[in-house]
Amino acid sequence: MTGGAQRTAAAVHDLSGFGKCSLTVVLPVLSAAGVACSAVPTAVLSSHTGGLPGVYHEDFTRGVRAFARQWGELSLSFDAIYTGYMSSPGQIEACSELVRAVRRPGTLFLADPALGDGGRLYSGITPQTADAMLAFCREADLILPNLTEALLFLGEPPHAGLPSPDIAAALLPRLCALGPKRAVLTGVALSPDSIGAACYDRETGELGFAYAPRADGHFHGTGDLFGAALLAALLRDFPLREAMQAAVDFVSRSIFRTKRLGTDPRFGVDFEEELPGFQRALGLL
Repeated sequence: MTGGAQRTAAAVHDLSGFGKCSLTVVLPVLSAAGVACSAVPTAVLSSHTGGLPGVYHEDFTRGVRAFARQWGELSLSFDAIYTGYMSSPGQIEACSELVRAVRRPGTLFLADPALGDGGRLYSGITPQTADAMLAFCREADLILPNLTEALLFLGEPPHAGLPSPDIAAALLPRLCALGPKRAVLTGVALSPDSIGAACYDRETGELGFAYAPRADGHFHGTGDLFGAALLAALLRDFPLREAMQAAVDFVSRSIFRTKRLGTDPRFGVDFEEELPGFQRALGLL
């Protein structure tokens, strides 16, 4: 993107007061990329739910519908809509109302299913919610499932593990046949020491891969970090594979920084000091 109006995005995610994930990751990453980001909280939590006990949770479905009504009345529109975790079929329908209210020709609709991982649905996600999310994602331009979510969408039993490049190449066209023009499968392993993502474009038939060094351990919020960085690069006019590589590199550097500093991985990754490097990768510095 060179010159012209500032790019805009609407981020439809939950808001965790503590623990770097969802909106508290998406907003700073998109802002660092020069994208004006408007936030739609689907829920408010005292912290994320990954290994942190005593979480307070306030559902915001009614609020999402109110946002949709007002934003529709204001005739707001965005260059991109980025959606994440939703807790029920009713909330998914509310988010659909919001998407319909602000989506215009040319709007990039990016949906992260956020249903489960490691072969299991997340706590509180029912099969009915998974079915509603599939219907929601059929309308997206680009989806970002992991292996568990991809298999669920394709009607296959989900299982733990990381997909190989061959498995990714087999799954991605089938995912795009469900409706989205493009799909990115996360958590693709090239070797024991490298991990990344794979992408497929239904219109061109192009398949692409991106990899970076892999760190041992589980780090919360990295899917949201990857999605935000991917969207940021796409809104800077990067082709999908190059945008995916920029996002994979950014997430990898953030994870290794977190390990060097000894930060509790439950708290999220230390991505903030890696933002200047990400900005350089986008050509902003």
